[in-house]
Amino acid sequence: MSHTSDDAKPVSNNFLRAIIERDLDAGLTQGRKFAGTPGDAAHHEGGQVDPARIRTRFPPEPNGYLHIGHAKSICLNFGLARDYGGICHLRFDDTNPEKEEQEYVDAIKEMVTWLGWDWNAGGTSHLFFASNYFDFMYRAAEYLIEQGLAYVDEQTPDEMRANRGDFTTPGKDSPFRSRTPQENLARFREMRDGQHADGAMILRARIDMASPNINMRDPALYRIRRATHHNTGDQWCIYPMYTFAHPIEDALERITHSLCTLEFEDQRPFYDWLLNALADGGLLARPLPHQYEFGRFNLSYVVTSKRKLKQLVDEQHVTGWDDPRMPTLVGMRRRGYTPEAVRAMVESTGVTKTNAWLEYSVLDGYLRADLEGKAARASAVLDPVKLKLTNWVELFGSAEHKEACHAPAHPHVPELGTRNFTLGPDVWIEREDFQEVAPKGYHRLYPGNKARLKYGYIVECTGCEKDENGNITAVLATIVPDTKSGTPGADSVKVKGVITWVSAHEAIAAEVRLYDRLFTEEQPDAGGRDFLEVLNPGSKKVVTAYLEPSLSAVAADTKFQFERHGYFVADRVDHRAGKPVFNKITGLRDNFTK
Repeated sequence: MSHTSDDAKPVSNNFLRAIIERDLDAGLTQGRKFAGTPGDAAHHEGGQVDPARIRTRFPPEPNGYLHIGHAKSICLNFGLARDYGGICHLRFDDTNPEKEEQEYVDAIKEMVTWLGWDWNAGGTSHLFFASNYFDFMYRAAEYLIEQGLAYVDEQTPDEMRANRGDFTTPGKDSPFRSRTPQENLARFREMRDGQHADGAMILRARIDMASPNINMRDPALYRIRRATHHNTGDQWCIYPMYTFAHPIEDALERITHSLCTLEFEDQRPFYDWLLNALADGGLLARPLPHQYEFGRFNLSYVVTSKRKLKQLVDEQHVTGWDDPRMPTLVGMRRRGYTPEAVRAMVESTGVTKTNAWLEYSVLDGYLRADLEGKAARASAVLDPVKLKLTNWVELFGSAEHKEACHAPAHPHVPELGTRNFTLGPDVWIEREDFQEVAPKGYHRLYPGNKARLKYGYIVECTGCEKDENGNITAVLATIVPDTKSGTPGADSVKVKGVITWVSAHEAIAAEVRLYDRLFTEEQPDAGGRDFLEVLNPGSKKVVTAYLEPSLSAVAADTKFQFERHGYFVADRVDHRAGKPVFNKITGLRDNFTK
């Protein structure tokens, strides 16, 4: 992981940078000891001064696939660590055994790497699991009980909810709140040993049931839950609550700046209360982590709730977590979005204390900017109709003759080379490139009009062929002699229309999936609306297209600009030799109908 020197400070462009620079200038992170691995106060006391100027972490729960909203947290935490000579940890907050799976762990690691980040620094991996701290968390809970700072509550969930109060009414003490530490400790150990049913009791912090911050009204610390954990198996039947576990994880890992989204702001007082209580008892090393909150960004025309994304998958509204219409990072990768475009978009949103909505078209703009300079060009016909060049034999003497044509692979990147293809008597063109009766301003093919076959000849339309139902089955035209592109006569005839084409004799038939936004509304679940009611019925259309022969053997994930149509990618799952499959990433401009 690259670092800046102590003297080189990145330009501040958000309030978190200002906080980090302030802390570094004040020496607040200097002298911290780090033993090389997470641990308690005694463990770190025997370590060396931490070589990392700051430590951040990206702490996903492995209960689903990462989505575009996670990209901001990933880039923020890893980026700040990189820019300020620090280290960012990848930590799995796996304290809920019922929803977490190894599949999600593997997918999260893959996507962090895909975005261009690495949790290895100084030859050491900084990949951690909260579940590896369960022993310490249990020890911390017993310490709180012994100090009279926690108790076992046996009220029903409804009773606890009623006694918690609300924003205008203080809470009421539990009838179990006055138990002695010895009684609570015995009860807690019974919970640990599996002597009570799931949900029969919980461990709560003893703080203040009248606190104006409802999160400080004796929050839950541990619950009974018999479930096999992906990492610890059946070792435990009690599990820590997220709000208890998360601050401890930060402290054990010596995190300096714990960056969270705004919904955790009300939890910060408990975060500080817990860590100070454990540090006062000598369990955790000072200086302690500090939590800072920032506003998340929401992308229009998507939902990012893991529950709702899972519903889309489970009910088969999409083909899976990696469906190219999904806002998951695996879906966006399969669609053809690049990590460079995602990082550029995230950087452009800045870091503020307010949540914000971002137009989906902004992401597409960054993608076009990224692909414009590196995606090779290719010809493709997505809605084909045959164009018959009726004077072919007259001009070239044989229907078997093929006229060599060529074009640059990229008009501004000559090192990508040249595309070579041939023109024959029959070619595929877009159906919209012919009109029997042309509207005003239409410059492509209609009877009596001339247009250029791009990289080929100028042709003059003479009419069309139809089936018994009146449907157009072929367009007819004649080649205008001596007008081939790149020859002295190319400019002898002036035309306004240019048509893309692929010769019928060498065209590659391919499945092309045309994707649009998954929902028709900018905020699909706004106001509690059923988001399924605004699914876009036209979000996926599959067509058989004809592609130029240079695309006959491209590898999966290869991206192209199909001239005139936009950017496409060879599908990473279904594309293979002999059965090409391409996904549309985005058009050359935003043309989504709102």
